[in-house]
Formats: sequence, structure tokens, C-alpha cells
Amino acid sequence: MLLCAQHVLPITADPIQNGAILVRNGVIRDIGEFDMLRRRYPKEEVKDFGQAALMPGLVNLHTHLENSVMRGIVHDVPYPTWLMLLVEKSADLNADDCYDSALLGGLEALSAGITCIADIASTNAVCRATKKLGLRSVVYREVGAMDKRRVNYAMRKAAVDIVRWQEEADSSLTTIGISPSALYTCHPAIFRRVSEFAQKNGNMPIAMHLAGSLEEFNFIKYGSSVLSVHKMDNQRGFVEIPPWLPTGSTPIRYALNWGAFDSDNVMAVHCVHIDDEDIEKLKEYDVAVALCPRCNAQLGMGVAPMNELLRAKLRVGLGTDSPVATDSTDMMFEMRIGMLVQRAVNVGQFLDCATMLEMATIGGARALRLDHKIGSLEMGKRADIIAVDLSGSHQKPMTDPVSAVVNTCTAADVIMNMIDGVVLYEKGAWNIDVEVAKTAARVIEIREKLGR
Repeated sequence: MLLCAQHVLPITADPIQNGAILVRNGVIRDIGEFDMLRRRYPKEEVKDFGQAALMPGLVNLHTHLENSVMRGIVHDVPYPTWLMLLVEKSADLNADDCYDSALLGGLEALSAGITCIADIASTNAVCRATKKLGLRSVVYREVGAMDKRRVNYAMRKAAVDIVRWQEEADSSLTTIGISPSALYTCHPAIFRRVSEFAQKNGNMPIAMHLAGSLEEFNFIKYGSSVLSVHKMDNQRGFVEIPPWLPTGSTPIRYALNWGAFDSDNVMAVHCVHIDDEDIEKLKEYDVAVALCPRCNAQLGMGVAPMNELLRAKLRVGLGTDSPVATDSTDMMFEMRIGMLVQRAVNVGQFLDCATMLEMATIGGARALRLDHKIGSLEMGKRADIIAVDLSGSHQKPMTDPVSAVVNTCTAADVIMNMIDGVVLYEKGAWNIDVEVAKTAARVIEIREKLGR
């Protein structure tokens, strides 16, 4: 099949005007100007998207799809309050709820042009949902224990789950990884055990939340924050008793000291409250970084040093984080908010649209070490391709399609999503083995339960 459009954005090469992509057996076989490819493959079926941009699918480097059903329920509060309410509401979700919630999040991701997600999960709901939807994914099984005596049990349980998830998953689309819980929710021995486990299992991918909030920073460095000391007399909170002792270290170097970066495929999520030495350590250990600017702004967590991370040539991409925080899985919005916030706070360090689009595609693929398969339109890569409508009046006149995508487009402008050469979504129609209306009805039921 020849996919053609007014613009083709390969990402790793210059945009092609009136371009086309040859897709066969789920793989990109050729790319170039339409007239040239039409002469080269005269009998090939042509699918014309007109005034649109064909580009690689977006890579959402961090999300929690099993919480999608809770969007809008925990709202307009700062990070510590949001976290407490999230934990409280999550306790009301059963296994079926989590699965339907993950289906909801996956449907939204597909309609928003996302072809690959990286998700930290506590159940197998995300694995089941992404398999059902045909969505490419890296799913990290979260593991944590506050009490040192429970670390071995937590790791054994995680190992059993990981084997089961791997057996159930479609290995051509889904990779299973492991994730230590947030620093304030587990004993530090977990970090070394997770690294050892990953190394023994073929350098399994690791993801971890790190240096996301000032509360976490103060908790680790000074031993005092709302995450640990409030109401410590009558509840355990997030840490073991006796209370946490100050380490005098930043979260990045604290995790490093406990062997968190010893494995070869580690990704740190957030990295908001970090300094130059932290960045040097991340670079030294080749740790990828998932930035979530919209969530960080929404919850008052701060602004990550995006420019500094890029200048250090780290593998950096973008994630939408939990739908409970951002209310949508919209990578278009994520790019725009991330770019505008950086421009506002870093005067003289102008971040351009091309860099943001790279972070949302090939940057995310590099962070996941999947850039040999996805993230750009190149011959031999998997056909994970989306079409974005550029015919709207807010995009006219248009001289730069990359700028148009980043500055003006939303998830609603995505008119086609193809993964592995299979069109899963096109102009509001679905080609998936899911009853969308039934899923929507289930979501309404779950939200009513959560709202009580």
C-alpha cells in the first residue's frame, strides 16, 4: 500500500512535500516523493490523506493507563494532596475496573496518534488491554516494600507476575519490564534487587519515578516533608517506623548509591529537582529520561531542566503521565505545553518545534531502546504511522508543517493510526476487537462508584 499526503515528516530527515510511504507486511519498504514512488510501484494500492502530515506514531514515554477512569475525579489540588487522594481512590478499583480503565486509556491513546506507550502498572490490566487493542507497549511491573523484611517477598511476587505477564503478552508488540516504587514508598534495598533482577533477565528494562517533586527532594535529603512526618503518630504513612532519617543527598544520587543505575536499560521519570552533578551521573550511567511537563505544571511540581538534559545528549522523551493528573492522553498538548514553559523560564535558550517533535517520536523510541524499530519513517522500520489533518483554518497559511503540528494541532486532528501496518483507527472508526460502546458504559459505572 502507498500512503500519501501533502506532507511526510520522517523526523530523522527533512520533510517531504507531496510525499508517500510504501508499506508491506507491516514494514516501511520505501519513502519519497509520491510521483517517484507511483512510477516505481504502479500497481500498488494508493491511500491519499490529502492536506495532512504523515509521520511516525507518537511515543508516550510515561503513563498509568489503569488509572484512566479516575480523570477529573482527583482535581485542582497540589501534588501531595493529589497523591493521597489517588491512593485512596485506587483502593476502590478491582481487577475488572482496572482492565476497563486501561482499555479506555488505550482507546484514547490510539485516537490521539500514540502508537507506543511505556506504563508503570501494579496489575496485568495494561498488558491485557494493549494486547486487545494492538497497541505497542513497554509495561513495567511496579514493586516496593517499606519494611526491609518484606523485600524478598515483594521481589518473589513480582518475579512470578512478570513471568505470567510475559506469557500472556504479544511479544512482537509488548515488552515487560520492572519498576521500583517511588523513593518514599519502599526500602532502598529494592533498588539494588531490581537492578540485579533486570541484569539476570536479559537486561530487562527498568523505569522509576525520580526527583519529581520538592516534597520528594526534601524527604530524601532532609528527612522531612508531608510525605513522611504528617500524622506519623497515628498512621504509617509512606515509610517504615521509625521515621526516615535524612540522607543529605539528592534523590538521583541516593538512588545511584543503592545501585539503581547498575543495569543497562534504565529510565528515570520526571527529573525535575536535579542539579548539574545529577545530570552528569545520569549521563555517565546512560540513564534515559521521561519528562512530563504538563503533569508537573498541573500539580505544581516544578519545571524540569529540559534544555540542560538535551545539551548533555541524554536520551530524552515525553510522557503524559497519569490521566488522573492531566485528564487526557494528548501528546500534541504535551509537546506544546513543554515547549512554551521552557521558553518562558529559560530566556535566551529558545527551544524549537522540531526538537519537541523529535522528543515525542524518535526521542521516546531511543529512551526505550526501540529506535531500531520505531520513532521515525525509515526503510526497514515497523509501519507505526499516523496521519494528522492540517486543513484547519488555524493552520493557514502554512509554511512549516512541523511548526503546524506542534503549535496548532490537538489529538482531535489525528485522522489515522497504523501500528505494524494495521490501521486501528481512522476518522473516528475503529478496527479493533473491542466493543467501544460497552467499554464506555462500564467506565460510567466505575466513575459512579468512585464518586460515591
